[in-house]
Amino acid sequence: MKKTALWVIGLILIADSIWLLSFGKIHFGIALPLCIGTVFMMLALFDRPLQQALKTYCWLRYCWQAAWGIFWLWLLSLMLFFGFMHQQSVRQDIPQVKAIMVLGGGINKDQPTPSVKTRLDTAALASRQNPHAPLIVTGGLGFKETLSEAEVMQQYLINTHPIPAYKIYQETKSTSTEENFTYSKAVLHELSINIHQPIAVITNDFHMARALAIGKRQGYSNLYAVSAPTPLYMRYNNWLREYFAYGSGWLLNEY
Repeated sequence: MKKTALWVIGLILIADSIWLLSFGKIHFGIALPLCIGTVFMMLALFDRPLQQALKTYCWLRYCWQAAWGIFWLWLLSLMLFFGFMHQQSVRQDIPQVKAIMVLGGGINKDQPTPSVKTRLDTAALASRQNPHAPLIVTGGLGFKETLSEAEVMQQYLINTHPIPAYKIYQETKSTSTEENFTYSKAVLHELSINIHQPIAVITNDFHMARALAIGKRQGYSNLYAVSAPTPLYMRYNNWLREYFAYGSGWLLNEY
């Protein structure tokens, strides 16, 4: 039964990762299930010699039990984090705000990635609800890219929705969420908006909790979360990546 479960779970994890890789996506939330699935398949394949070795060597048996104990504790913490992410994914209605800030999330060949498109679509809706609030798009120049992320985001908003260019302001130096907030302060200052006034922050649901924590650490005291939905087929892989990103942000004292 255990061997069969390892085969089935391993195949599901590997298939999920390969399917997402076929779309050209690669990040830790995709690579880790691939690695875990491969390990499960190997354990199922070599189950008989492994069980014999565990019976023969006491030290190996203790290490084996400890490894599984650590794995189950990690899995429990991951499930709790997923529950937290689910709560954060609930979209909130926002009041009238002074500005709408759209956090960058990557571009590909001078086009916004699917997750960034959902952020921009959400920003367009928020802009219609707050017609007098300027839109600030954030993101600098990536590796081998010819346009900054902010430029690409502005073009998408103008061409797709359309939103007039005069409503959109670019922050073109940032390469991280922390820098999104840091460098946007200068843009807000030019607009005579301070970081204690109501500002809507738009990012994907899986990224919102960390983004708000970073923003508050940067001194923004009146942020309103507007979450863009993540497609179901990639949601849990993104949550898995965010699990580690959230932890690393805490270790790096970003919050």
